[in-house]
Amino acid sequence: MRCPFCGNLEERVVDSREAKTGESIRRRRECAKCSRRFTTYERIDEIPYMVVKKDGRREKFDRQKVLTGLLKACERRPIPVAKLEEIVNRAEAYVAESPARERPTSELGGLVMSELKSLDKVAYVRFASVYLDFKDVKEFMDELKDLLQARRK
Repeated sequence: MRCPFCGNLEERVVDSREAKTGESIRRRRECAKCSRRFTTYERIDEIPYMVVKKDGRREKFDRQKVLTGLLKACERRPIPVAKLEEIVNRAEAYVAESPARERPTSELGGLVMSELKSLDKVAYVRFASVYLDFKDVKEFMDELKDLLQARRK
């Protein structure tokens, strides 16, 4: 393991335990050179979960890709990263529950959007504007109107 602070390859494991979700192992490590500590997470590498893109291509489910999209949508919003991690965990579980170990990205995106909609409306609109690929301002305004109508109810 390479130290993220000084790049040294020598380190020792200080503490090792199951992560909160129980699906990975959390290890606290200490660099032998700079003595700084850092945390790593280990997961079991299994048969990958797949997502089916709009054009029919199949792609490996990428937690980091979903989290990156959420982080961009929630930029400068008062949303804790832990909440975003929970959304990504639910999305991953949704893909894992499929008997074929794959889901269409349209279903996955819909799940993420509904989670965001209940969490933060601004983040939802940001995410939707990229995910739904609005062609013009009218489509964008229609989505905003739907949000406002739902808010009034």
